[in-house]
Amino acid sequence: MSSTSSAPSRAMPAALLLLTVLVVAATLRASITSVGPVLGLLSADTGLGESQLGLLGALPLIAFAVVSPLVHVVSQRFGPERTVLVALVVLTGATVLRSVAGWDGWLWVGTAIIGAAIAVGNVLLPSLVKRDFPGRTARTTGIYSAVLSAFAAIASGVALPIGEAFGWRIAVGCWALLALVGAIIWAPRALRATTLPEPQPSTAGRSMWTSATAWHVALFMGTQSTTFYLLVNWLPTIEVGMGVAPLVAGLHLFLFQVVGILAGLAVPLLMRERGDLRAVAAGCTALMLAAMLGLLLAPAVPLLWVAVAGASSGATLVIALTFIAQRARSTADAGRLSGMVQSVGYLLATLGPIGAGVLLELTGAWQSAVVAVAVVAVLQILTSLLAGRDRFTHPA
Repeated sequence: MSSTSSAPSRAMPAALLLLTVLVVAATLRASITSVGPVLGLLSADTGLGESQLGLLGALPLIAFAVVSPLVHVVSQRFGPERTVLVALVVLTGATVLRSVAGWDGWLWVGTAIIGAAIAVGNVLLPSLVKRDFPGRTARTTGIYSAVLSAFAAIASGVALPIGEAFGWRIAVGCWALLALVGAIIWAPRALRATTLPEPQPSTAGRSMWTSATAWHVALFMGTQSTTFYLLVNWLPTIEVGMGVAPLVAGLHLFLFQVVGILAGLAVPLLMRERGDLRAVAAGCTALMLAAMLGLLLAPAVPLLWVAVAGASSGATLVIALTFIAQRARSTADAGRLSGMVQSVGYLLATLGPIGAGVLLELTGAWQSAVVAVAVVAVLQILTSLLAGRDRFTHPA
């Protein structure tokens, strides 16, 4: 089957194209990051233990892993713009469904569907950026990653105050409005997009699953996502164990993501559209290791280490997404690589929230989760030395 590509850029100016991308990016994390700060309220209401909460935190990642390889196939049939529109509508409904009272199963069903819907945007945005902003992939990726992180930070920062005032269901359910606004703004682009056959590159038909470079990028994405989702779900709990007040711990999670935004905007200045990125990737990852060692050895200043961890997480997210665009020879290759990388990456990332929940439940010690992040950071440094090399997934 020949791949297809929509061509909205012929009908929309670049600034408007960028705006629509940013609107979608805004919806891709808020429904997830709003949960971590209200885990205490959720647990008190539902009776879920720490290991079950860890599984709940990992459920969107499992959905990412399962759905990601299918997204490119669906977008070939219906076009990426229409596929994204359907995903935004589904995300709106699923975010409401997750907050429905009366049966705790809605929490699990809604969370799984949220993960599936977000996976569509995760996979398609890198390929849309490569297609619509050639020669500016790193800069554009940095901008949309900053917006993604900004709304993730806002969601986590306001979750506990909203939860304490109105209940956890409102705190996590109100983000359906953001997805609905995203669908409304994206709809004109989807409805006017013309799906055209895409010229087939010399790499067409070659599987990403047999490419060593694709696996290197997937492992980098996986380790980056593992540390991010572990901290997003468990950082407030870790800090409460350190003696930090719950509300302050929630604000620290907000800071973690705000610093990530700034780092994500700054790191493209250190990157080139093509070239060896091993030093940049390894250096930014090393900040995460330094932050975890700081929490263990100098826990009296958690705010400092949270900020350092946020800088690492934000920068390495942009690097991982840029790898997807840079290591692919065409838009079609970028779509296939994105699906493969995010499937493997998020499957690995499920180990973060689940593993931390089990460790915290077994040991009762916040240090166990911090050590786990440090170990993953070491692995991420090693993968950065492979993924950062200047090479395509397949030779021409």
